[in-house]
Amino acid sequence: MSREKTLEILREATPAILPSLLLCDFGNLEREIEKLHEAGFKSLHLDVMDGVFVPNFSYGITIVEAVRKLTDMPLDVHLMMVEPQKYVQQFASAGADLITFHAEAVDDTRPVLEAIRETGIAGGIALNPGTDVSMIENDLDLCDVFLVMSVNAGFGGQSFIESVLEKFSHIRNAPNGDRILLEIDGGINTDTIGQAHAMGVDLFVAGSAIFRQPDYRAAHDRLLEQVGASNERV
Repeated sequence: MSREKTLEILREATPAILPSLLLCDFGNLEREIEKLHEAGFKSLHLDVMDGVFVPNFSYGITIVEAVRKLTDMPLDVHLMMVEPQKYVQQFASAGADLITFHAEAVDDTRPVLEAIRETGIAGGIALNPGTDVSMIENDLDLCDVFLVMSVNAGFGGQSFIESVLEKFSHIRNAPNGDRILLEIDGGINTDTIGQAHAMGVDLFVAGSAIFRQPDYRAAHDRLLEQVGASNERV
């Protein structure tokens, strides 16, 4: 899928909940993706962990390829790994529609953003909770998405770090910030999603709040209800 088409779909879907497949049943991957599609989700989030940048190891290119064969939904591939620039083309060829990588994992974010742009897909930068936004301000012109981790990267089921929400207003008010999709990942549930939406977040990555619920559609709808409640409060 082209960069323009991916961004069009994501913008039309906002506020959008993106299921993190890290917690899905990989023994029944096709059925899981069918259930997510039927539940109303518009995009899927895949966390790639290398066991080096983060203290956990997940899946890689072959799973992205497998998911791509099962759905036309945009695939948001989050690289939590060292030297992501070495694998940009491979993940794009595997079917990623959007690649985000961590600023903390590279010496210079701009060449990686340029490499992603050259593949024709969308790209963005991710930041860990303790990283200052000033680290990536000069490269926002090449960012389609700005992803903030609201837990420390590496494991699911952690508690939400509310202080990271300040990063979003900083980006939104920066040059080129008004066109960037804002994404949050970590601890998103019915108690936290409203706070994030109130700060202007567009895309909400959720794992436990979906996959540990018996009904994916009900989980999706409950999360969006809290987004609506935050609109009413504002």
